[in-house]
Amino acid sequence: MSAELRFPLSDRPREDLSSSVAPSSLDTAQWCARRGWPVHPLAPGRKTPTANCSDCRAAAHTPAQCPCLAAGRWCHGFHAATLNQERIRQWWGQHPELGIGVACGPAGLVVLDIDAHAAELPLRDRILPGIPIGEQVDLTGLANGYHSLGVLAALRGQQSPAHDASTLRVRTPSGGLHVWYRATDNRRWMSSVGSSRGRGRALAWQVDIRAYGSYIIAPGVATSNGVYRPIGEAREPAALPAWLAQELDRTGHLPAANVPAPRPVPPRAQQAVLAAGGGRGRDQRMLAFVLDSVAACGQVAEGAGFSDTLNRAAYTIGGLIAAGRITQTEAEDALNETASAARPGQEQRIAQIIRSGLAAGMKKPLYATERRS
Repeated sequence: MSAELRFPLSDRPREDLSSSVAPSSLDTAQWCARRGWPVHPLAPGRKTPTANCSDCRAAAHTPAQCPCLAAGRWCHGFHAATLNQERIRQWWGQHPELGIGVACGPAGLVVLDIDAHAAELPLRDRILPGIPIGEQVDLTGLANGYHSLGVLAALRGQQSPAHDASTLRVRTPSGGLHVWYRATDNRRWMSSVGSSRGRGRALAWQVDIRAYGSYIIAPGVATSNGVYRPIGEAREPAALPAWLAQELDRTGHLPAANVPAPRPVPPRAQQAVLAAGGGRGRDQRMLAFVLDSVAACGQVAEGAGFSDTLNRAAYTIGGLIAAGRITQTEAEDALNETASAARPGQEQRIAQIIRSGLAAGMKKPLYATERRS
């Protein structure tokens, strides 16, 4: 295996990664979860989620109403995505043949999905939506998403994201490319594929956006068509470039104006983030992520899987408490304040969920085997 294709699916130093032995699906799923990327199973050898159980296939219910998710089962695709390491060990430990999907929205990811399919060139107004391309422009050689994205970048005086070596890039079996970025503000970027409302938005021809409402295949996953191989040296998503954020805004990748923005994590909860683990970066990121996922439920009046989201957040933070990364009082205050802001008037129910989740999580310390620096 060449150095270009090595992918550190563990937290070992890079010099320990010379082995050509491919990491297991469990290793990959755990690696993703440690980075705050919720994961869910994909059907063996395929890039689609595992099928729902027979009860879910027969029932007409939404993911938020599904008892399977609350019970830790994997129905409803990316809605089942989790950071719970115990659940991850159960899923991929018992079923190593499963692939791994990452829920982009809860992970705070914006991924450019660049295709290289042989296809007839669309009408000129469909190559770069919202940007007219006159008849005098010679389109000879423009054949796929790499080209259309390159044209957009050139118009803005920027490097094409396909060549952005500062961020995680993953080559797909079909010759396409996934360019991973992380959102840097409180805006809820929407997908142009998947279950996101308003499908039909597009950044460029053969360039889809995967964010809220969709998932991305984890780096290193093998399908029947080949392996999703990272390229270059970067193994973490860089911040979404400002010019790309402007283009996503321009092309409709934000919710409609009548949909409220996700509520920010309240100030006291933010203080808990700063206090976590004496300021250790990983603890801060983990705590910030789980609190953000709870706060995001405040975007809709009901549903959004609030109970399960809060339970998973409490379970994860319980692991931080057990590992001595944060005090129980700080954790309870942060969870209660964030959840109450997302669901005002449900304080009693919130307290019950938090108590249950923390109690379960405190039995499984996070990072307990690591040496404190």
